[in-house]
Amino acid sequence: MSLFKKKEKSNAVAEFDSGRIKDDYPKSPLQAGFSAPDFSLESDAGEKVSLADLRGQPVILVFYPADWSPVCGDQLALYNEILPMFEEYNAQLLGISVDNRWCHQAYAQDRNLKYPLLSDFEPKGEVARKFGVYDSQNGLSQRALFVIDEGGKIHWSYLSPGGVNPGADGILSALESLQKRKGS
Repeated sequence: MSLFKKKEKSNAVAEFDSGRIKDDYPKSPLQAGFSAPDFSLESDAGEKVSLADLRGQPVILVFYPADWSPVCGDQLALYNEILPMFEEYNAQLLGISVDNRWCHQAYAQDRNLKYPLLSDFEPKGEVARKFGVYDSQNGLSQRALFVIDEGGKIHWSYLSPGGVNPGADGILSALESLQKRKGS
């Protein structure tokens, strides 16, 4: 007779040791039509940014793996260059990664970024998990884009391969589509 019971596999929710994060989040990126999960994260400037506070305007969420990485640097620089195009649609651009606020602050200053970078640091990756874009194997956000409409619904989403800059064409098309829908 064994003193230890054999641990059986189950489909039960897996909990992290902290007891705060459960693995019951979506396993793939949320798609158009879903309500965007609300969140409140600290920005590189030390301000709390809440998705709910941005209702009434389109929001572009850019999940990316890490500050200071080459592909992320190219991607975020591109968005910085074309920020006026996003602003023509009254859209708020937000970058989100698991880096901490201080890393974001140094990175944004070094790259002269004109939009907020939000820290999904603690609990690590919780917002990325809610959107179905957390890479738990590597402890990073996947490279994913979301355009959220004025009412808080996901209008468009895209998961890019990790080493590929997804560019801005999809974002701009989604914003144009939102504007046409609003006009009709």
